[in-house]
Amino acid sequence: MKNVQHTVIPVLRIFDIAKTKEFYIDWLGFAIDWEHRFEENFPLYMQVSKDNIKLHLTEHHGDCCPGGKVFIEFSGALSNYHASLAAKDYRYMKPGLEKAPWDALTMTVIDPFGNRLLFSQPLSAKA
Repeated sequence: MKNVQHTVIPVLRIFDIAKTKEFYIDWLGFAIDWEHRFEENFPLYMQVSKDNIKLHLTEHHGDCCPGGKVFIEFSGALSNYHASLAAKDYRYMKPGLEKAPWDALTMTVIDPFGNRLLFSQPLSAKA
């Protein structure tokens, strides 16, 4: 399998479009890449992204269960991203920064549907 590239895109369950956009777009700073519905009054399936992070968010009950967790390797300055989120003063989430046992700085955010995003920035080259 030389020279084969793979892309993994987690799928997370959502229940409320307005809350989804408030959390992922307004607060976390993701952009909506596309939205899909089979017909006008059908559940939403959408892709959001920020830098190299892509997530699929779905209202379809058969796609996945709420309460998933996504581990995101963060190559930028996580403390700067954390500060930008704190400055927005989002009413429902006030994440902290923690030093993880795997020699990384981490921040966990929980969306309105119980899904967790764990951002992890290595603190050393060997991490």
